[in-house]
Amino acid sequence: MRNVAALSMPPRVPVEEGRTFTVDEGKRLLDAVADHRMGVLVLLALVFGLRRGEALGLMWNAFDLDARTLRVTHSVKQLKNRDPGSTAKTRIVISELKTRRSRRVLCLTPELVEAIKRHKAAHNKERLKAGEDWTEHGLMFPTAFGNPSDPDTFSHLFSRLTKKAGLGHWHPHELRRSGASLMLAQGTPLHVVSEVLATPASRSPRTSTGTSWRATAAPRPKPSPALSWGERARWLPRWLPKTPKTPVEDRKEEGP
Repeated sequence: MRNVAALSMPPRVPVEEGRTFTVDEGKRLLDAVADHRMGVLVLLALVFGLRRGEALGLMWNAFDLDARTLRVTHSVKQLKNRDPGSTAKTRIVISELKTRRSRRVLCLTPELVEAIKRHKAAHNKERLKAGEDWTEHGLMFPTAFGNPSDPDTFSHLFSRLTKKAGLGHWHPHELRRSGASLMLAQGTPLHVVSEVLATPASRSPRTSTGTSWRATAAPRPKPSPALSWGERARWLPRWLPKTPKTPVEDRKEEGP
């Protein structure tokens, strides 16, 4: 009639503190990747706290130049290959985001719009260079032949880029945590950060993006079905560089 386990003292499991980029480290990273073909992806992932698959799944038809918005609608995933006739253990797929909360609209600053336009020009040159070898999927950040980029390959690439910037080893997921931290550091309300990152409402700030959220958490107002332009403008980054560099044309090879 009683739970005898309640008489015991459970061990305390230490919680690992999550790392985040500071503003200075974020600028160093963006300067280091500005000339890379995946530099704009790193920029968008850091600013908006995008998941790795969401960043790789951004589509050109989701970019509205006139409205200065970018819709997050798809994700690139690595799945087990269950085809018995194939020798590959995994396959890369483009899947549409399932929940309405995940499918969100991002408002862009003029600096971000200009960076995407420059990336578009470099992307078109790369597509012309590939010629008949190009496979069109509508992705903003495909491989040099238009195919979906392998998420694990991008993780290794990102680690090399952070080391090149003198920041040591970092994982793309830490871009998401850093994006949340930078939004909060500039005074963005917690509920707005949650909407931008598409954090499930059932999760606490601690389990979503790290322990630093708890210290800055504020009572959430009544939820609204969608954020207005004014609400979104509160968190638009003020620390971005004003003169984004033009991504250079990368060598023709399969991979990010």
